Amino acid sequence: MTPEDSILAAWATSNRVTIFLVENLPSAIWDSRVPEVPRRTIRSIATHIHNSRCGWIRTLGWDIRVPAPARVDPFRATRRDLARALERSGADMGRLLRLGIQNGGSLPPSSRYVWRNLPLDVAHVLSYFVAHEGHHRGQLVLAARQLGHRLPVSTMAGLWDWRRRSKEGKTKGVGSGSKRAGRT
Repeated sequence: MTPEDSILAAWATSNRVTIFLVENLPSAIWDSRVPEVPRRTIRSIATHIHNSRCGWIRTLGWDIRVPAPARVDPFRATRRDLARALERSGADMGRLLRLGIQNGGSLPPSSRYVWRNLPLDVAHVLSYFVAHEGHHRGQLVLAARQLGHRLPVSTMAGLWDWRRRSKEGKTKGVGSGSKRAGRT
């Protein structure tokens, strides 16, 4: 496996871990308010992951024509809706990473990227998104516990079974060379 392949595989695995958690959150807590953050619900934190990806894809991919997927409604999206959306945004994040790899290891500067807090080399972009999503996965696990819904051992162990999530990520084609035209 080349270093480039490793970067794309690492993203695909992290994406699959996020989807796995969403798929395994108890339905009973999906609309529950998060203790300590009463303005947020489990659903709104989970949808934030996808919607954040959409914003970054729109920002970083604008000039290189990587279209951003549609955002999901943080008040209405189901777990199934979100899992499908995460598949799409995960693939588009993979496209961004692949384009960065093909561009000598960095994403080209985007006219829409005004915040400039994130170095655009592929390793930093990857680690930023893995850290961001890991933070929110941890929030979701903790909030479920605080709401009295301790996640089953199979779910908790599954979050750390990166070998299995890696195999699942490969079957989903995240970061593949497939192309989408147009902009959203």
